[in-house]
Amino acid sequence: MARFEGRTAVVTGAASGIGKALAERFAAEGAIPVIADLNLAAAQATAEEIKGRYGDAFAVAMNVTDEAEVEKGIADVMARYGRIDVLVSNAGIQIVNPLVDFAFADWKKLLAIHLDGAFLVTKACLKHMYAAHYGRVIYTGSVHSKEASKLKAPYVAAKHGLIGLAKVLAKEGAVHNVTANVVCPGFVRTPLVDKQIPEQALELGITEEQVVKNVMLKDTVDGEFTTTDDVADAVLFFAAATNNAFTGQSLVVSHGWSMQ
Repeated sequence: MARFEGRTAVVTGAASGIGKALAERFAAEGAIPVIADLNLAAAQATAEEIKGRYGDAFAVAMNVTDEAEVEKGIADVMARYGRIDVLVSNAGIQIVNPLVDFAFADWKKLLAIHLDGAFLVTKACLKHMYAAHYGRVIYTGSVHSKEASKLKAPYVAAKHGLIGLAKVLAKEGAVHNVTANVVCPGFVRTPLVDKQIPEQALELGITEEQVVKNVMLKDTVDGEFTTTDDVADAVLFFAAATNNAFTGQSLVVSHGWSMQ
């Protein structure tokens, strides 16, 4: 029997990038992935792709900063499947600028997506997980949940905040058999990271190749990007937990960057 047979896994920001890879891995191991994304058309395309390869999948429109839309999306999942076993809060964006120049509107936008969004989707799922006495919540953090980098003040602050949120949920959720964890990837070659390379090259006055080698991958042991499969291995490890042994923990997946 597949590891997640019969389970329903909601993944936010799942129409592309890491989220899509996570949804595919859940489907490959028997789960029904819910593709929750701001872009409904892209989410539906991903769901159809997964259906064609594995089985069932479901797309919902979800702006994670809109409480009403989050609640409706989760209600639609419950109406269709009657259960939410796993939540992966993954939606995110990146904006880079020196702190002294960072627009307050950009600060608020980034925190709203990463941190407010994690809170809203967690809250929406928890009542159903508590009622079922089962739930696995995983937040997509970052090495920046542990470390800092120039030009990324709100991103670093938000990713640190996810660890605090997970620790609180780990304590509150234990009696309901709900665990909480954070997976902290290094740089993964997604559109989000590809966009950062020229932006950082311009801001730092170096070449794009130097950004990759001397900024992004400088502290890895092998000069390699983290892969979506690397991240999925960690997410599915926590999602498959059979008890509270690992709850409240964060795991860095970074080819040696930021060793704990």
